Amino acid sequence: METQIWSASLLLLVFVYLLVKTLRREKLNLPPGPKPWPVIGNLNLIGALPHRSLHELAQKYGPLMHLQFGSKPVVVGSSVEMAKVFLKTLDANFASRPVTAAGKYTGYNYTDITWAPYGPYWRQARKMCLMELFSAKRLESYEYIRIEEMKSMLRKLYEDSGKPILLKDYLSTVTLNVISRMVLGKRYLDKDIENPVVAPQEFKTMLDELFLLNGVLNVGDVIPWISFLDLQGYVKRMKIVSKKFDKFLEHVVDEHEERRRSIEGYVSRDMVDVLLELKDDPTLEVKMERHGVKAFILDLLAGGTESSTVTVIWAISELLKKPETFKKAIEELDRVVGRNRWVEEKDMPNLPYIQAIMKETMRLHPIAPILTPRLAREDCKGNPLR
Repeated sequence: METQIWSASLLLLVFVYLLVKTLRREKLNLPPGPKPWPVIGNLNLIGALPHRSLHELAQKYGPLMHLQFGSKPVVVGSSVEMAKVFLKTLDANFASRPVTAAGKYTGYNYTDITWAPYGPYWRQARKMCLMELFSAKRLESYEYIRIEEMKSMLRKLYEDSGKPILLKDYLSTVTLNVISRMVLGKRYLDKDIENPVVAPQEFKTMLDELFLLNGVLNVGDVIPWISFLDLQGYVKRMKIVSKKFDKFLEHVVDEHEERRRSIEGYVSRDMVDVLLELKDDPTLEVKMERHGVKAFILDLLAGGTESSTVTVIWAISELLKKPETFKKAIEELDRVVGRNRWVEEKDMPNLPYIQAIMKETMRLHPIAPILTPRLAREDCKGNPLR
């Protein structure tokens, strides 16, 4: 008898929950979208390349559509107008990030720039980037590094001329060296370093894995009650790559802290030094911990290497397929720069055609076809396009 009472109570509770959920759903004026399945929602419609699956769905349901990923409602914007709504008009409303395994395991428990939720820490991190790390003055001060590394790559290309080469390796190396010197202060990943913490090729492999794992659709994120199963194995891989990066970053931070302690009146030389200065700043609204410093460093390294390399590779690939475009670019360089000196960063504003080539390259081959997901902080009412 008691068992029957408990069973009836449980059924009543489930019924009330579903009823309330249905009533609440009816009050919402959601964008159009496919009807979800129980438990999995619309995950059955997402293939191996999610951005292509979403593009096909957008052709049917429009540039603003509603999907259900497991227990998580998702709104997808897939047009220029929708991008402006989410990233500009309603930017503050969609500034936060959802809870994901990637943010927990590869973002030092949501303390990096990418996965930090909206709040005092997020606002502080954004201010640090704008005022300290990426200020025009600071980026300009690193121009000599970019010049030195570019000339080094050109010398290497000249030495290897006449034999088959893989251009990606050269571009990847020069980008990694530039970012390493700007962020870390030296080439921690140079092939000539004895007993490196991480070998250059291994580090590049780690970056590839980091990019992949931060862009996958992890089923455990959208169906939380089965997350412990790690059905796709992504969480296991996140833990492995996170451990490898942490070993390297610990070495970097230790070396910088030792240098700061041993040299009286030490002046910051790189972005790690700046972060350590900010970490010790008593006026910060939210104290920055050591793991936060490592999270920032990882974002700077990852965000500045692979993205730049891949974009340049695609640009060259497209130019080789379009000789007439390549010819016009060379003509602009000859007219603006001439053939008696190297192109300098100050020349870029005077090279509109080459700038157009880069913009078109990023349009055709975006680094991240699907942006990092955002979390709505409150309901949006009315037509956001009006």
